[in-house]
Amino acid sequence: FRPAPRQIMPSIRRTPPDHLKRSSYGGSMWLSRSRFELREEVPGAPHDVRTFYADLANMKLVHPLVVAVDCLADRQDARGRCREYRVRDRIPLGPFGMGVTYRATVLIAPDGVVHTEARQFPNVRLSGTVTFVPLGAGTTVTEAVDIEAPRPLLGFTIAQAEKAHAAMLAAIRHHFEGSLG
Repeated sequence: FRPAPRQIMPSIRRTPPDHLKRSSYGGSMWLSRSRFELREEVPGAPHDVRTFYADLANMKLVHPLVVAVDCLADRQDARGRCREYRVRDRIPLGPFGMGVTYRATVLIAPDGVVHTEARQFPNVRLSGTVTFVPLGAGTTVTEAVDIEAPRPLLGFTIAQAEKAHAAMLAAIRHHFEGSLG
């Protein structure tokens, strides 16, 4: 018995889409990046909406994955007001849920832009920039989120994060609609 000769496949080079390109952060070929942007019109003053959004204790009320939030630090410096939190999420996995605890940072810059960062295991990072622009008697909230995750987790992470953040922004709108009456 002789094994069949090994066939050599021609090398095919593909240019991956942006969300699968090699990460420049740490230069790891295992990390990939993606981005999404969401927008919601909220019937509240920009200052009030920003204050509500930037206090992660409120996320238990409006974010579908967040189950607990603990503020670890709150300081003011030249960069703005910075808060650090420990957040516990419940991530749905089919009929089951997986508890995840991670650290999150929220910085309210002097110009009113909110910068967020959440670092989760295993090597998942969400970085956001949120603006609050006056629109008539309300506010347009625009959230741009950059996601970095190991390649096998990127698709799942993007889907969960985008779905949860869209629901969160809609819940913030409902919260302010309810406070009008």
